[in-house]
Amino acid sequence: MAAAVSLTFPDGSVRQFDAGATGRDVAESISKSLAKKAVAVAIDGQLRDLADPVTDGAVEIVTREDARALELIRHDAAHVMAEAVQELWPGTQVTIGPVIENGFYYDFKRVHPDTREDWPFTPDDLPVIEKKMREIIQRNAPFTKEIWSRDKARDTFADMGEAYKVELVDAIPEDQDLRIYRQGDWFDLCRGPHMDSTGRVGSAFKLMKVAGAYWRGDSNNPMLTRIYGTAWANQQDLDAYLHMLEEAEKRDHRRLGREMDLFHFQEEGPGVVFWHAKGWRMFQNLLAYMRRNIQDDYDEVNAPQVLDNALWKTSGHWGWYRENMFAVTCADEEAEDNRVFALKPMNCPGHVQIFKHGLKSYRELPIRLAEFGAVHRYEPSGALHGLMRVRGFTQDDAHVFCTEDQLEAEILKINDLMMSVYKDFGFDEVLVKLATRPEKRVGSDESWDHAENILKRSLEKMAREDGRIKTGINEGEGTFYGPKFEYTLRDAIGREWQCGTTQVDFNLPERFGAFYIDSDSEKKQPVMVHRAIVGSLERFLGILIESHAGHFPLWFAPVQVVVATITQEADGYASEVAKKLKAAGLQVETDLRNEKINYKVREHSVAKVPVILVVGRREAEEGTVNVRRLGSRDQESKTVDEITQSLVAEATPPDVKRRLGM
Repeated sequence: MAAAVSLTFPDGSVRQFDAGATGRDVAESISKSLAKKAVAVAIDGQLRDLADPVTDGAVEIVTREDARALELIRHDAAHVMAEAVQELWPGTQVTIGPVIENGFYYDFKRVHPDTREDWPFTPDDLPVIEKKMREIIQRNAPFTKEIWSRDKARDTFADMGEAYKVELVDAIPEDQDLRIYRQGDWFDLCRGPHMDSTGRVGSAFKLMKVAGAYWRGDSNNPMLTRIYGTAWANQQDLDAYLHMLEEAEKRDHRRLGREMDLFHFQEEGPGVVFWHAKGWRMFQNLLAYMRRNIQDDYDEVNAPQVLDNALWKTSGHWGWYRENMFAVTCADEEAEDNRVFALKPMNCPGHVQIFKHGLKSYRELPIRLAEFGAVHRYEPSGALHGLMRVRGFTQDDAHVFCTEDQLEAEILKINDLMMSVYKDFGFDEVLVKLATRPEKRVGSDESWDHAENILKRSLEKMAREDGRIKTGINEGEGTFYGPKFEYTLRDAIGREWQCGTTQVDFNLPERFGAFYIDSDSEKKQPVMVHRAIVGSLERFLGILIESHAGHFPLWFAPVQVVVATITQEADGYASEVAKKLKAAGLQVETDLRNEKINYKVREHSVAKVPVILVVGRREAEEGTVNVRRLGSRDQESKTVDEITQSLVAEATPPDVKRRLGM
């Protein structure tokens, strides 16, 4: 007789079930109402079909309202979409359809029934597919799982003309089952799990767009059509997501970059930014802010932009990161010193060389080296996205060389600096995740254990002392040389952006032979901490543009004030006002064009200028200005001295105010 299954429930109770009992049996043993709500079962945290036999472990019954069910809803919606497409256009080949962030997609190969030529889907097809999906969901067909032999799967899909499925069957390792999921008469090759029926998908879904996609992401393979969709547990969540997308489109930093005349991109420089005067001013404002915040604790250095690839081989980057690096050689192949160099993708090896130059004593530690270094990393052209994903960017990079006894204090000190910076830019909710050892890595397990334990201890302390910090674990996502903290910010419309990192590295100093002289006059290897607060300055500016929708606080706006005239008789006075404001340190422009004042105000509002000072004949006679604020219809009259004093106080950066005790 088969042994009974032992299950531990969330309340700590342990119950025995007959071998072969399913997740649905377990749910029904608790209550009939729970069994009706259940969509999956979790054993030791792993989701399974309700129809699967349970095994020993911690059990949880997952209902549709559970956050974990959202992935199942989207997975099932993808299958429903694929069935809808094949019902509408028989002969269309279905390839793969995974769940992605906020939704799902499926890749299809459709050919025209008459010409047999490729027949890509268009946005006009999406409402038709959505309607058919709702019909399929109404049928409420059960999802059932079958295990097929490799030969049966290959022959079945070949007979159906599903060449891509045959290729997928052949790619599945021999030791893995071939799972087929049915929903009524329609079926597909799938790992699962799924909910119990198509009706569980609900109505809170929407097909979003179509795009081209190469089979398996290889440009040498045929082009397919990818249909993206989103699905949520309820209509309220779907509406909130669609509203967020609408807001995101309004806030797109590329559009605002054009409207505010900040930057542009062009084909001759793919992935690198052409900064315009206003955008470069904003970039320099950020750079100056970051410099002020590290000036007391860090020494700013600058390592070479181009280094022999031998250095990158020693660091491990040439072996681990080469596909993301740009190699450089002399254009004259016959040049005497024509070696292979690389544009630096990061500053770490250069900083180790600076640390190694000259003997270091334990009394000098910690040594903190910072660099706003320009780095270059290869990104596929399809991945480039404005300031958010570039090939050339400036990193607010720093490396701390310290003893093991100093390590925890340095990590906490870095965290304090990061949280201060994020607060100044309006980010009050921060998620800090510990990214642990990846499968491919360098260094001993002992050094990884030690580094991860210190980070875990630090993370617990950080969360206790700062209520803004939420914590999490990102298993296996550390870098190849050490574990790290990942700081994720939530912007004004709820999107999350991973920005800062703190990485503990016991490996790079060892590879380069870096050492200091300890108190016992012996050589000892330092611990190296890699730290970036905003990461890429370019990307952080893109995040700020979108989070603020271009409405920057006065201290950070690229143009803080425009003095605009109502009549040409006030041109001289406008210039005098602008001169006084500039002398007080404000970024000021004048608008003396022969245009109506409403036109001028509207134009500068589109350009997101925070303050517009309107002057005419009366203001010139009285020595006043009419003050208009971005986003407000209110107007007020002030003297030039009053507005100057007020704006100077408002334009003082928050870090400077702290330093001055303001």
